[in-house]
Amino acid sequence: MPEHRVTPPTPPADGKVYGPASYFPSIEKTYGRPIQDWLDLAADRLDTERHMEVVTWLKTEYGMGHGHANAIVGYVKAQLPGDSD
Repeated sequence: MPEHRVTPPTPPADGKVYGPASYFPSIEKTYGRPIQDWLDLAADRLDTERHMEVVTWLKTEYGMGHGHANAIVGYVKAQLPGDSD
């Protein structure tokens, strides 16, 4: 199993997830891929691109809505060390 730089959060005991991760179930359902795939794609792009460049790429390349793309990129950026834009 590959090692991922950013993984989705473990849902809390009460099952309520807040912030960008609250979009993850809808993203999986809408775009038919596990959230880990999207997190990996965003993390790889954020090595060389800025936040909004990656959001635009997800929208253009995969037809993702702005809110979903922004949630993925925002979550990944918050998890990566040295977050600066």
